[in-house]
Amino acid sequence: MNYLITGGAGFLGTALANQLVNLGHEVRVVDDLSSGDSSGLHPDVLFYRGDVLNRPKLWTLLQDIDCVYHLAARVSVPESILYPSDYNTVNAGGTVSLLEAIRDVGVKRVVLASSGSVYGLQPGVPLHEGMEPNPLSPYAVSKLSAETYLRTIGTLWGIETVALRIFNAYGPGQPLPASHAPVVARFMKSALRGGSLVLSGAGDQTRDFVYVSDVVDALVSAGEAPSINRLVINVGSGEEHSIAELAQLVIGATSSGSNIIFNNKSNSGVQRMQADLDRAQDLLNYSPKVPLHHGLQLTLEKDPRFAALLNATPA
Repeated sequence: MNYLITGGAGFLGTALANQLVNLGHEVRVVDDLSSGDSSGLHPDVLFYRGDVLNRPKLWTLLQDIDCVYHLAARVSVPESILYPSDYNTVNAGGTVSLLEAIRDVGVKRVVLASSGSVYGLQPGVPLHEGMEPNPLSPYAVSKLSAETYLRTIGTLWGIETVALRIFNAYGPGQPLPASHAPVVARFMKSALRGGSLVLSGAGDQTRDFVYVSDVVDALVSAGEAPSINRLVINVGSGEEHSIAELAQLVIGATSSGSNIIFNNKSNSGVQRMQADLDRAQDLLNYSPKVPLHHGLQLTLEKDPRFAALLNATPA
């Protein structure tokens, strides 16, 4: 099959593109490189620099494409609180722009990478797709808007669509921006440098951490699976781990002497997150294979940034 991946030079996009090529598919990637890096892509991936608001470029890239993976997005919750209009433009508006181009060219299926953050505050876990979304940040709102546009426009224009609500993905190659870095990568960097691991509140809030290869398995399956049109499907590990537990696991995996500091003045966000995977198991034959402790070790071994620090003496 022929695939186009928007945001395909990012963390998940690179892993997905490389896996699809390894499976024998033709893959094109479009990315504006605002946060991605095309150097990690397989040599057989066709890379194009651009963004999803440029419909003329999309018309060219969509020729002969069977399925689009729409991963292009801004992804920082704290940043979205500062710049909600940018998140609306890229995450919601970019989805509409892509769908218009798909309608014009004629592509069979679109798979959207959405987020477990759309659930927001709920009465309990696990979180299942039948729950009413309750987004608590502009990022989550923009992802829910993208889902709604996807389903509505897909119905109107006869495009097969599915949205995967991906929970806390982590693994080798995850970006480490100077501010608002993802928690797993941030903890690893601090632990390997002998710095303190700072937790919000008591660190008892839980998250569903899912290793990148498990996410890719779900994405690959969603590109061809039958009977998923118009659906949203959770993708996670199906387990919840507290942030304090994560910190201890990272310290153990890195053999670090780092301290844990609790910052009671910071916002810890939603208290509990855990994905219900029944729908993913039934429709995508999805079964996560990498438990958290093993995923952390794989991240340390396979990410050159961390591997270089692993045996270094902390300052």
